[in-house]
This record gives sequence, C-alpha cells and structure tokens, in this order.
Amino acid sequence: MSFQYKNVYWLWATALVILIDQITKQLVVRHLNWFDVIPVVPHLNLVHMKNTGAAFSMMSDASPVVFVLLGVAVSIGILIWLRRHPRDQQLVAVALSLIMGGALGNVIDRVTRGHVVDFVDFYVGSWHFAAFNVADMAISCGAGLLILDMLLDSFRRKPAKAPG
Repeated sequence: MSFQYKNVYWLWATALVILIDQITKQLVVRHLNWFDVIPVVPHLNLVHMKNTGAAFSMMSDASPVVFVLLGVAVSIGILIWLRRHPRDQQLVAVALSLIMGGALGNVIDRVTRGHVVDFVDFYVGSWHFAAFNVADMAISCGAGLLILDMLLDSFRRKPAKAPG
C-alpha cells in the first residue's frame, strides 16, 4: 500500500494556528490591562484591544452570533473542499487550512469572551494600522497564498510561444 497525499492532512496547520492563536491571546489577557501598550521594536507594539466587529472593527454593533455562524460556515465549506478537491493543489489546501484556523481561532474568542482579543499594533508615526492577532495573520497569509496560487495557475495555463 503506497502513501497517497490527501488535502485533509493539512488540518494540522489549522490546529497549530488555533493553538498558537489561543495561547498568545491568553498571555495578553493575563499580562496586559485593556489598552496597555508595550513597545517591542520601532513601529510595533503589543497592546490589549477588544474587537467586537469584523476586520478593522467593521460591523462592531453586530451580534457575536453573526460572526460565529459565519466562521463556522466558512470552516464547513473549507472542510468540504479539502475532502473533495483534487489532491494536487497543495498550496490551496495550505491556504484554506490557514484561513480555517484563523476563522476558528476568532470564533473561539467570540464564543468564550463575546469579542476578539487583538494585540499586535503596527504603526508609522502617529498612524496605527488596526490591531490584529495570530488568527488574523493566518487568514491574511491564507488569502495571500490563494492569490499566489491563482497567479501561478494563470502562468501555467499560458501557452508557450513557439521560437522564432
């Protein structure tokens, strides 16, 4: 019997994202008060922020249930894709596993806290990017990998030009 790659094997990446996300958030909750700022390096602080909305605090007045249902629905869709999709698309499988890990990491926060804990504060001068967390980084990296896969796929599909 030979080993056959399956997309569901990438679920270890999902579990790792959730684990790191929850550990880092717990450390922030235990060691920082609300709105505390700890400079790490120039242009980067650790903070303790509460996000009741989606990315960039959009829809912050929406119920956490909306975001929980959305995160669970996205995760179910990703699980179905990982189970059914061609096994030769490893980059897409990794990307979707990262996105699912990030989505579920933030779902855990919304279920247990009613909000998401954000703690990375990137800034330039007086301008601050929206605070974020490990789950958000995983979602962003996963989205970037999906874009990369689309670009690579478009290059693969271009017909080679005949010499001369």
